[in-house]
Amino acid sequence: MIRHLALLAAAASMVSDAFAADPPVAANRQMLLSVQEIMESIIDPSADVLWTAVGTVVDNKGFHDALPKTPAQWRGVRNAAVRIIEGSNLLMVPGRPAAPPGTKSEVPGVELEPTQIATLIAKNRRSFDGFALTLQQVAAEALRAADSRNGEMLMEAGGRMEEACEGCHQSFWYPYANSTQSAGRLPARR
Repeated sequence: MIRHLALLAAAASMVSDAFAADPPVAANRQMLLSVQEIMESIIDPSADVLWTAVGTVVDNKGFHDALPKTPAQWRGVRNAAVRIIEGSNLLMVPGRPAAPPGTKSEVPGVELEPTQIATLIAKNRRSFDGFALTLQQVAAEALRAADSRNGEMLMEAGGRMEEACEGCHQSFWYPYANSTQSAGRLPARR
């Protein structure tokens, strides 16, 4: 009996240690792209899919809702939500540059230069990650909406996504934002 208790205690200790330790980072993991490239190639086009999937159309027949109708259209919405969910993880990787080397603002005076954006992200990392986490959570709602083929839920998620995106852009990209916007609280660090 004592032997069984000792084995049980040892096993519990190993399980506890396994969950307490941070998982090892893969040695072959490389960060090759900037926040700008992830936004332009993954997040923005995927958000556009979600935003244009639902809406109200006004034509000569009156007002009617525009929703995905076929399984392929709903699958496209689902795939866009998946890309945003995982793209948000990529945004939260520390040390990722704001833009490729040598990039300049396309609209100086409207948006900050990449070096200024990188400085803001570094100074306000928890806020930046909070926006990415909020985006991820809203995309998860869009995923559930697509899986249940619920246009109203998808429209609500799209509205919240717009708020998260604009809050982040005002905090980190546009100079006219006086202070960083709140993305909500991140879970406490363990």
